[in-house]
Amino acid sequence: MSKTAFRGLFLLIVIGAILFRVAGLDRRPMHNDEANQAVKFGRLLEKGEYAYDKNDHHGPSLYYLTLPLAKARGQTTLAALDEITLRLVPAIFGVGMVFLFLLFFRDVGRAAILFAGALAAVSPALVYYSRFYIQEMIFVFFVIAWLGSLWRYSQNPSAGWAAAWGFFAGMLFATKETSVIIFVATAAALVLTRYVQRRSNLENAPRPPFSPVNIALGILVAAATAALFFSSFFTHPKGVLDSILAFQDYFAKGSQPGVHAHPAWYYFGLLSYFKSGGLVWSEALVLALACLGVLAAFLRRNAFALFFSIFTLITAVLFSLVPYKTPWNVLPFYAGAIVLAGVGADSALRSARKTWFKALILALLGAGAIHLAWQSWQASFRYSADPRNPYVYAQTSPDFLRLVRRVQAIAEVSPERERTLIKVVAGPYETWPLPWYLRRFERVGYWTDERAAGGIEGAGLVIASLDQAERFGPRLESAYQSEFYGLRPDVVLKLYIRRDLWDKLMK
Repeated sequence: MSKTAFRGLFLLIVIGAILFRVAGLDRRPMHNDEANQAVKFGRLLEKGEYAYDKNDHHGPSLYYLTLPLAKARGQTTLAALDEITLRLVPAIFGVGMVFLFLLFFRDVGRAAILFAGALAAVSPALVYYSRFYIQEMIFVFFVIAWLGSLWRYSQNPSAGWAAAWGFFAGMLFATKETSVIIFVATAAALVLTRYVQRRSNLENAPRPPFSPVNIALGILVAAATAALFFSSFFTHPKGVLDSILAFQDYFAKGSQPGVHAHPAWYYFGLLSYFKSGGLVWSEALVLALACLGVLAAFLRRNAFALFFSIFTLITAVLFSLVPYKTPWNVLPFYAGAIVLAGVGADSALRSARKTWFKALILALLGAGAIHLAWQSWQASFRYSADPRNPYVYAQTSPDFLRLVRRVQAIAEVSPERERTLIKVVAGPYETWPLPWYLRRFERVGYWTDERAAGGIEGAGLVIASLDQAERFGPRLESAYQSEFYGLRPDVVLKLYIRRDLWDKLMK
């Protein structure tokens, strides 16, 4: 394949990846996790303050990486922020991951890179979570960047590549605690690849011994990068220690998953075949091609493909063994499977001796890619908040937006406008994403019970979970009009509207 053809095809793939990731970013209601991250970022945006919380938040990189984009769009307050700004961050990193595949073209060839890029561009899982304001997509970007720079270092053990893999290791750690799984899997893959190398000749095998100075440089850069973010750029030194202490909490969380407990085969079930309510989803094409890629790694004796095969398999096993599972945790090893799928597709094409057979394989691959693209459209646009979508998990219901519009409509007729007193009485699970959607209101309070709220009579609006509404609802019947709204599947909120505001709204 000529360089011109490769560049043209790669450009088309990138354009496709961009379109899938940036179109209609504000269509889906904010997930409670997205809203939580957004409000936390808002404090950094408005006051320049951030302190790492080891108890129930991931690393700080997402917030600091959002800062330049928010300022570039002229949004300097939480109230001014919108879903597009926030979700553009993972979208950019989702597209960036496709560019990272270029690190591997010397090892697997241009065709494999094009196949991998095309699959990544239209993968329903990768597209859906590239439109989701959580850490996962930037984490996956740093996984590929870490593996790519580490592999390039193994081919050219220079100080530059050592600094590169050190930086990406630091960013991995500063993004999410599951980076420890990535580091363990990478070390095991390097050792096993080296072991196979000693027993047989491998193409593009790592070139030990490596310079101790370069290794020390990489480790130093990794530590400095992570410390810079966890210390909030030297304003919160305790964050560095907390980043280590956090693993105690996360190990406990992983072993006691509660409602997030899923069987070991959960991730592969999501990817291979998922059927719900008459809808069928499958990314089995990628898994099948990845298996071909693993086979090709051994048959072609390609050290890079072998290294990626071992890394992906170990990462998949480790993530699957952790009882605590959420669907977005499929991405770190699925990204590796995408690269191997590119190798597998290229190998299938190479194995075809007849022109007609090559054409048939290309046609099948094209049809498979179109099917993936159709599923991505379904998942990210038509069924983006539908529980029948395998990647929808505790997603905010579109019905919740009716509640938001109702509150806004009441504020328009209220004499106090955005200073209308709103009291939210609900547990944390029933509260989010309200703080995001009520961010422009100046007098909003959140309590877990009525007593903590100091009473609720007199508030312009009261939003309550059903268990709390049962306790104080009867007292409000004469002074308030009540309505019900869905928050998530099987989670309902009750809105109480003070009678004088209700009367104005009905005029």
